[in-house]
Amino acid sequence: MENVKAKKSEIRQGALAKRNALKEKGHSKKSAAIMKRLFNFANFQESRIIMFYMSHNSEVETESMVRKALELEKVVALPLINIKEKQIVPFKIDNLDQDVRPGYRGIREPNPQLCKPIPAQYINLAIIPGVAFDERGGRIGYGTGFYDRFIPRLDITTRKIALTFECQIVPQIPMEPHDRHIDILITEKRIVYKI
Repeated sequence: MENVKAKKSEIRQGALAKRNALKEKGHSKKSAAIMKRLFNFANFQESRIIMFYMSHNSEVETESMVRKALELEKVVALPLINIKEKQIVPFKIDNLDQDVRPGYRGIREPNPQLCKPIPAQYINLAIIPGVAFDERGGRIGYGTGFYDRFIPRLDITTRKIALTFECQIVPQIPMEPHDRHIDILITEKRIVYKI
């Protein structure tokens, strides 16, 4: 098990270094290409309730996606991190400028005084963040396990999608029993369905 943790840590560091390097070249352009693929994707178009996350640092930029989804009259949920319970609670937002505030690790999240929670099982499509992925749907996050605990609460029909740069895809993620898979990866170049 220690060996798996060490391997995951090594993959995480390598993928973060590659992703951070994109900040200088092509980050915005690649994020825009990923957004275009997502919004043209049939599962996205058919979904009514979509959970995004607010990107930070060198992640695929999601703010413009959230704004566009709201314009398209999608029901948009964002995750609120409950640190004490180690849980993600999705909240519906109506206005990105008014309904969010800095939260866990400075990441913008819904203000629970202004927003209503949405039961996880109502979400049609969940956009799940991560640091590294493989084509079998394996995922390495930031090591906190929030999303590994959240994914099982989603309905079995909910599509779990990762928005990722090609440089974050690795040959194989070592998966532990508690790790959860993603259904679909959307990169700047392609859409990958879990093998």
